[in-house]
Amino acid sequence: MYTLYFGNKNYSSWSLRAWVLLKAFGIPFEEQRITLYEPDSPERIRVHSPSGKVPCLRDGSTIVWDSLSIAEYLAERHPGMWPADAAARAWARSATAEMHSGFSELRNEFGMNLRLRQKRKPSPAVASDIARIAALWREGRERFGRGGDFLCGAFGIADAFYCPVAFRFDRYGVALDGAAAAYHRALLDLPAMREWAADAARETEHVPMLDTTMAQAQQQ
Repeated sequence: MYTLYFGNKNYSSWSLRAWVLLKAFGIPFEEQRITLYEPDSPERIRVHSPSGKVPCLRDGSTIVWDSLSIAEYLAERHPGMWPADAAARAWARSATAEMHSGFSELRNEFGMNLRLRQKRKPSPAVASDIARIAALWREGRERFGRGGDFLCGAFGIADAFYCPVAFRFDRYGVALDGAAAAYHRALLDLPAMREWAADAARETEHVPMLDTTMAQAQQQ
């Protein structure tokens, strides 16, 4: 059985990608949560993850770190994570890679914190990120998604990588319409997403730096 090492569900968007992928595909795995942002967190994480970061997946003696590497490793062993159609698969890989390496302004300004809900006006840089993501969502749904509720029809890796964005858009009151809004709702309605949010609500850790920064943002 796989073991997934991940961070606080309230804050760890990168961990969510791997976790929701395993859950959505019904793949059995053992959960090992490591609290982040504590003095000994890097040391405790490095026991399991060579990079000192989460998520990290253990499969017997094999260790896989980085959420994209974990997704590719799982896709080699579990069918259906990438679209069967070559054109859809190429698009899904590109959309996943763009999320993995881009949208830094959105990450920095709209940090993941599931405890908070705030209607916040994005900066021009974040508004640009939001517009690009909405365009990607519309393109996927219109070109490849007619067979289901997700970017290329059935839920897959590309969708897992946009799950943290769905939480961010929801918590910060980002307005969407049309196909992008419908897709956003489909992500939030996933049983795995609901389970993650419920688990996050039960966590007791608070990271003052993140909570204070976001609380202050509500007053701006």
